[in-house]
Amino acid sequence: MAERTQGAARAKTPASPNAPATKSSATAKAPKSGTTPTSTAGRSTRLAHHLRLVPTPRRRNAAEAKRLARRDIALLAGSAGALTVVGLVMVLSAGSVSAAQGYGGNSFWYFQRQLVYAGLGVGAAVVVARLSPRIWKHLGIWILGGATVLMVIAARPTSGTSLYGASRWIDLGPLTIQPSEFAKLGLVAVAATILTNKWSKLDEPMQLLMPLAPIVLLVSLLGIAQRDLGTTLILCGLVLVMLFAAGIRMRYLVFAAGAGVLGAMVLIVGETYRRTRFFDAWLNPWADRQGNGYQLIQGLIAIGSGGWLGTGLGTSRAKWDFLPNAHSDFIYAVIGEELGLLGALAVLIAFGVLIYAGIRIALHARGTFERLLAAGVIGWIGLQAIVNMGAVTGLLPITGVPLPLVSFGGTALVVTLVGVGMLASVARDAGSPTRAARGSTPGR
Repeated sequence: MAERTQGAARAKTPASPNAPATKSSATAKAPKSGTTPTSTAGRSTRLAHHLRLVPTPRRRNAAEAKRLARRDIALLAGSAGALTVVGLVMVLSAGSVSAAQGYGGNSFWYFQRQLVYAGLGVGAAVVVARLSPRIWKHLGIWILGGATVLMVIAARPTSGTSLYGASRWIDLGPLTIQPSEFAKLGLVAVAATILTNKWSKLDEPMQLLMPLAPIVLLVSLLGIAQRDLGTTLILCGLVLVMLFAAGIRMRYLVFAAGAGVLGAMVLIVGETYRRTRFFDAWLNPWADRQGNGYQLIQGLIAIGSGGWLGTGLGTSRAKWDFLPNAHSDFIYAVIGEELGLLGALAVLIAFGVLIYAGIRIALHARGTFERLLAAGVIGWIGLQAIVNMGAVTGLLPITGVPLPLVSFGGTALVVTLVGVGMLASVARDAGSPTRAARGSTPGR
């Protein structure tokens, strides 16, 4: 507005015909090149409207930015910390029986390992939170590349470890890693980098497709090769969330989502075990209650047995070999049994607060890359939580996806906590005085 006012004042002042050429007269010729301040501002405005997670238009001062960052980090740390603690307690409770049976009578085996992984994850989250979020522009491609190589190794029967029909682990003696978890982290960083670099060309379909589509397709094919449709859907879903946050045209988003649903249905129908899991175990579990529908039915019985207040911590009957994977994929059913409907709702609310904190951090982020990075991380955690709890309650098919921060699983816990650290890093970056004064720059 100030530029336009000054420009108008200069236009009203008559120039002397004998006046020598100055910088002002040179500037007056700028419109021929199409780079006037007005056109640049208009272009920046159009780019800013790409983003659906639009920040507050007014520029915040340093004190306000710092206050918002503290509030966002408090919500994030409180919800993530509560879920991690609940996860440790419930892994101890739900996994005690199977741990005693499988590991020489040590009923604390699952809990001890989960406690070590939680410590590593929290330490990693604290370190990541203190880094600049823009470091992921450089680390993302290396993490995704390494995860891709490891996913190829895991998919090979001779080198990977298979469990429940899926080959998604690599056994390294005392340590078992799941490469697809690192792929989520790398894919978020790479997708945020690509979308930021192509910020001015998001309306062009080919610019959206290249090179993001081949990267997503490669990682998805590796997930399918591991017979892990659940993780494949999470990987594709988090990219869709980032595309939505980037504000691409709705018809492109609908087309991509439709293509994904169609591809998933082809994969479900094309494999016997997937078709059985979808049509028998989910749509009609009671038709084969001792076979394909057994796990879902036992999970529903456990949740129903809890009532309002639950049977009491550690008193689950389902964990006594009735409910498969009680300490991992179906830990939410044991929560419902031991802590009741109120306990299950408390966990659901904690995830809601975590997602709310992630959205706030994305809204308050100062740069496009940081905003998309936060949207990708919270999209990944939120989608995974919805898929898991939906499967346990029978609202969605069972896909073998763990409940973030709660289910037993070392790689998943550590990587998810690193994701929480990334969100905290974005929040801290937005609240720093230098960043608050710099403001938001589209495409940066």
